[in-house]
Amino acid sequence: MLPAMRAPLVLIAAVLLALACSPNSVCKMGAAINDPSNRTMRRNIMSFGLSQFCQQMTTHNAPLKLSSDAPVTGRFYPQHCTQQTLANGDLWVQFDGMGYAFTNLSRKVSFTMGATIQYDEDFKCADDNSIYAYFATRTVSPPNFQILQIEASIANLVSTWVVPYANNFGNQMVSAQLAQGFTVIQGDDGSTDFDVGHLNPGQKPKHPFDVHGSDRLLVESQRVQVASNERDFIGPIEVKDAGRALFFLMQLDGSQAIDVMLMPKAQGDMALQAYVNYGPVGALPAPPQFSDVLQFGVQYQRAVPVPPGMYYVVIDNTPSAGQVAPPATLGFGAADQPAVVSYSIQIGDAP
Repeated sequence: MLPAMRAPLVLIAAVLLALACSPNSVCKMGAAINDPSNRTMRRNIMSFGLSQFCQQMTTHNAPLKLSSDAPVTGRFYPQHCTQQTLANGDLWVQFDGMGYAFTNLSRKVSFTMGATIQYDEDFKCADDNSIYAYFATRTVSPPNFQILQIEASIANLVSTWVVPYANNFGNQMVSAQLAQGFTVIQGDDGSTDFDVGHLNPGQKPKHPFDVHGSDRLLVESQRVQVASNERDFIGPIEVKDAGRALFFLMQLDGSQAIDVMLMPKAQGDMALQAYVNYGPVGALPAPPQFSDVLQFGVQYQRAVPVPPGMYYVVIDNTPSAGQVAPPATLGFGAADQPAVVSYSIQIGDAP
C-alpha cells in the first residue's frame, strides 16, 4: 500500500494571502468580517493573492503521509499548473507532477499524477487577527495516477499485476485525500501555516518544533522517515534577498547518523529527476553546496548563509553520497529500520 496523498495542494498556498496589501487589517473590523452576509467581500479580498496560485504551486512540494500524525514517507512535486476563476467565484485548478513514496514491501515507488480541482474558497478571522483561509474541494476529476518505478526487484518481476492494482489504488487514494481540501493560516505578524482539512479559527497545526514568534520565516516543519539506501528532497526553497541564511533545527531518531545536504535548485532538480526515474539510488550529479552529519540523540542547529536563489535540503541515507554509509538493505519484504528526522527549516538574517 502506498502512503496516502495528503493534500498535494497544501504547500502551494502558504504565501497567497501575504500577496494582498496588509490583509490582516480586515480582521480589525471585528465580528462583521466573519458574517456570512459578507462572503462576497471576503472573496474579493482573497482575489489579490489567488492570481499567484499556480506560481506558488509549482515552486513547492507536498509531503505525503499515512495519517496526519505520521512521519512524511514521500513527496509530490507539481510541475505544471493552469488556473482560472469561474463565474461563481470558485477557483479552478488543473495540475500534474511527479513524486515518490516508500513502503517496506516495494521500497521506493515513483509515480506521476495529475488532476483537476474546483475550490470553494473563503476565510475567517480569529480573535488574534489571524486569517484562516479555507480551500474546500467542491469537485475533483478522477486523478491520472501512474506508477513509474517500483524499486524492489521481486515487485518488478510481478509488476504485470502489481502496477495495475497500484495505479487503481492510487487513483482512489488521491481522490479521497484531495477531497479534504486545506486551510492556510496567516498570522498578524506575517507568518504562515497550513494543514489538511478545515481548522476552526484559533486551532493550530501540529509541528515537531514550536518556532512560532520567531523573526524568521518558517519554510517547513515536519518529521520525515528515510529508509536505508533512500533519500528525501525538501524544497525547492526560495531565498529572495542577500544577507540571508537557512536555519536548520533537526533531531535524528531510528539510526546512529544520517547526512544532511544543501543543493542549488539546478543540481537538485537533476538529482530529484534521477531519483524518480530510476530504481536504485545513485550518486549525486554534483557535490552539495553544504554537507553535514546528524547524530542520534543530539539536537542539531546550524545557520547556513546562502546567496539569493532556490535550494533543496537533501536528507541522505545512502552510501553513494555524504559521509554516512548505512547498512545494506535486507531484501524484498524485509523489515527496515528507517531514520526519522524531525526538522524545522527557516529563513532569516545571516549571522
